Amino acid sequence: MLRDDRSSGEGPGRAARNVLGEALEICSIKPMTGFYRDGCCNTGREDIGSHTVCVVMTSAFLAFSKSRGNDLSTPLPELGFPGLKPGDRWCLCAARWQEALDANQAPRVVLRATHDSALVHCSLGDLKRLALDLA
Repeated sequence: MLRDDRSSGEGPGRAARNVLGEALEICSIKPMTGFYRDGCCNTGREDIGSHTVCVVMTSAFLAFSKSRGNDLSTPLPELGFPGLKPGDRWCLCAARWQEALDANQAPRVVLRATHDSALVHCSLGDLKRLALDLA
């Protein structure tokens, strides 16, 4: 089980939780995502952007993000960033996801890999409406 020991209010040794109250699952290791580049949407005090929403990239969202000044599709090899393409999973800033939702451009969400801290910026109802992993 993956752990988040980064003082995000969960305490040392306690497993990070997703928005469903379960153990946080991996979002992506190819490409490697997460604020800590651990494959999970873990967060902590140093993650001021709250990279906590696991999404599946779309062309529309990549264009929206670029129009807002955050180009996620262009590779930056010097920073180890491969550039994202439609279908890639990525830990997105919760506030950016909410901004995209308000503009009808939000990508679909993987709830089991979305950290419960995302609920500070996004409602569970909105996340569920765009969830890929609800049974």
